[in-house]
Amino acid sequence: MPNDLEMQQLNDIRQQIDQIDQQIQALISRRAEFAQKVADIKTQGGQVEAIFYRPEREAQVLRAVKQRNKGLIADEDMARLFREIMSVCLALEHQIKVAYLGPEGSYSHACVIKQFGSSVHPYAVSSIQAVFQTVEQGDANYGLVPVENSTEGVVKQTQNAFIESPLKVSGEVSLKIEHCLLSKAPSLDSIQKVVAHPQALGQCENWLKNNLPGVELEAVDSNGLAAQMAQKEHTLAAIASDQAAQLYQLDILETHIEDQKDNTTKFWVVGKELTDPSGDDKTAMILSMPNKAGALLDVLSSFAKRDISMTRIISLPSNETKWDYLFFVDVLGHQKDSLLAEALKEVASKTSFFKLLGSFPISPLT
Repeated sequence: MPNDLEMQQLNDIRQQIDQIDQQIQALISRRAEFAQKVADIKTQGGQVEAIFYRPEREAQVLRAVKQRNKGLIADEDMARLFREIMSVCLALEHQIKVAYLGPEGSYSHACVIKQFGSSVHPYAVSSIQAVFQTVEQGDANYGLVPVENSTEGVVKQTQNAFIESPLKVSGEVSLKIEHCLLSKAPSLDSIQKVVAHPQALGQCENWLKNNLPGVELEAVDSNGLAAQMAQKEHTLAAIASDQAAQLYQLDILETHIEDQKDNTTKFWVVGKELTDPSGDDKTAMILSMPNKAGALLDVLSSFAKRDISMTRIISLPSNETKWDYLFFVDVLGHQKDSLLAEALKEVASKTSFFKLLGSFPISPLT
């Protein structure tokens, strides 16, 4: 037990903590009041429609939080605290509704919370295509879709949806994927079938072969749905997150069953509005060019000669013409940057198909 001197010291420190908490609370309340004033200005007192979510502004704020952080709290942890404060304040301005591949407990759901904070309104839909349709129809403000996994590569449903959709990319966020095997079964020996999203099955392929040889594997629309199925059938196991285990009252039989321990999925936020420059941005596009020697090199030279870095290029077969390919290309910079604007104009003139998907902030949240 602490002696009298130690108790006095502890009481003094606790009183100081209480005073600091009061100051923090007062400042958060003041920030909320200013957020409400922003909403009033944007809507002219509720008379007009307004855009409330500004991803470039949020990225700038979170970058500044990390840059000025000098204390004991890690930069990422400090940024997450501010992410939640910003989420609560944004909800005072306007409740943001974000469509995602559900149900609740999926990795897409977790990524919605990471990007928008806990005060967002997540809206679960049954497919990636439905995410696009929901936002296009105005039933949600934004959507969040998986784009690419570090192990399994591109998510083709998302790439195909972008070809036809008028929506723009307005944000990017990555989520570290740590798969668990969830079930009502008492042990691995009792499992007769494993269900998961096709990407998750691929990411855990070697583990499944080594630990559950001969067990039936079934691909379903999402890992959240897999967890729901495992809740109802005791001989079935799902690959999903530990959050899904809590949500659907499942036991975690094994953790970290992904084959690659740095397994990460990149998600994009999609919406109807263009995003302004944040100072540290990417631009995404889809293009195709005539099938002749050097055509791709000629197109990419438009970026190279201006020292514009390309961060991603993915090719997918075209649905229109046999043996033709569409290229999904990401470069550093914003489409309003003068050099990139020149390059994009030149690329458009060299291609048979060109679609600008949008410019968006590089996420300060890792």
